[in-house]
Amino acid sequence: MTNLRLLTIGGYISYRALFGWLNPFTYAITLLIPSLTQLAFFVYLGRTAHVANDAFYVAGNALVAAATPSLFGMAQTVAGERYTQTLALLVVSPASRIAVFFGRSLPATVNGIVISVWTLAIAAVLFGIHIPAHALAPLALTIAVTSFACVGIGLFNASLGLRWRETAVIGNLLLYILLIFAGVNVPLSRLPGWMSTLAQGLPVTHGANAARQLIAGASLGHVLPLIAAEALVGTVYVVIGLSTISLFELEARRGATLEVA
Repeated sequence: MTNLRLLTIGGYISYRALFGWLNPFTYAITLLIPSLTQLAFFVYLGRTAHVANDAFYVAGNALVAAATPSLFGMAQTVAGERYTQTLALLVVSPASRIAVFFGRSLPATVNGIVISVWTLAIAAVLFGIHIPAHALAPLALTIAVTSFACVGIGLFNASLGLRWRETAVIGNLLLYILLIFAGVNVPLSRLPGWMSTLAQGLPVTHGANAARQLIAGASLGHVLPLIAAEALVGTVYVVIGLSTISLFELEARRGATLEVA
């Protein structure tokens, strides 16, 4: 029961604390507006290059938009605690690390879903993308699973914050990897073989592919293997992230480097 409270209430309070000094305007200009400007850039670039149609870029960038709050939000679970000098207290507490950090990933998952839905909905109106009514529920499932997968890699980014302070730089690097490798703006068939192979193990790759097929009229049964693959990738990254958090925490304890990493 204690771990369940940490997972839910603890995660909510941690996320809610951000809005003691943030306001909706800050949220809009840091997350909502950039997701649309990035998408518009690639749509017009794609039109000029004649690589793919607008739906290709709308689906890809709407799904990768979920990665931003996951990567940087999860990194802040460590960087923010260090900034307020409470990281040591968190580490020495008897609370389950899985419950503490995975609980904080739940609001980031919801945040990713909100931003992804926002981006897809507004972009569909702006660029005239028709989404079949029967595809709405499967698209919602695809977005939720992709957001979960992005949180997995966000947990890994958070673990790196126990070793290096520049989690924002690492987060940007991971985001660029997704933009380049995950088939968001360039079809996997046009990437070198080793890049398209590597993309199979990255979040967003399978989710973006499923979203494109759903927008094109495919049924849930047709894209279900892609959604399952996205869920598997996310689960693997969650396990990796929680494992590296435990490992780096142990090393920080041994070297007394928790606050000076």
